[in-house]
Amino acid sequence: MTYSEDNLLPISALADIVFCERRAALHQLEEIWQESVSTIEGHYLHDKVHAGENESRGDVRIVRGLRLRSLRLGLSGVADVFEFHRLDQGAEGIVLPGVSGRWTPFPVEYKRGVVRHEESFECQLCAQALCLEEMLNCHIPAGALFYGLSRRRKDILLTDELRHGTEEAAVRLHHLVNAGVTPPATYAKKCEKCSLLAQCMPKTAGAGKSADKYLRSEILDLKC
Repeated sequence: MTYSEDNLLPISALADIVFCERRAALHQLEEIWQESVSTIEGHYLHDKVHAGENESRGDVRIVRGLRLRSLRLGLSGVADVFEFHRLDQGAEGIVLPGVSGRWTPFPVEYKRGVVRHEESFECQLCAQALCLEEMLNCHIPAGALFYGLSRRRKDILLTDELRHGTEEAAVRLHHLVNAGVTPPATYAKKCEKCSLLAQCMPKTAGAGKSADKYLRSEILDLKC
């Protein structure tokens, strides 16, 4: 399937739907956004990265704020950083305009926190690579997540498994948006670190929850 330009969804929304489908729906369908200290610091980090100049460091060229799209996945967005690494002579890679040699792209996605395994972030990173692969007809074997608080980056291999999971997430995202229905809330431990916790109310408005029982319990608590 090929999507039109009018049907492209944000690459960043993949992180949402992998983390929680309801969160993705609250963002994409209901346009609910809630800033927190974490999200504000995250926006500042991204803005700072995008505001930087493109640069060359020996055999690495750094491009910031690169616009991406994939008509196959129906995604578009802006990458924080793409490094282009010079390859050994004779190796296959892409040609950069006005620059000698062959190069391989290497996406770097910036995140606020500390180094950890986060499937949603890895899918977002992989989607950026898949977009540029489609645009340049190339293969991107790896990328990295840079964590601002720990100031360390974690290299991510773009395996067949990760690529397949990312493609499935893109399909689920389009199905969610096309259906136009926000899934019911389901509480999990990860909810506590979600900026939309207060708007989602998974403990009181989740599937199987009764508004009547909730009000009765609150009234009983007041009587005590």
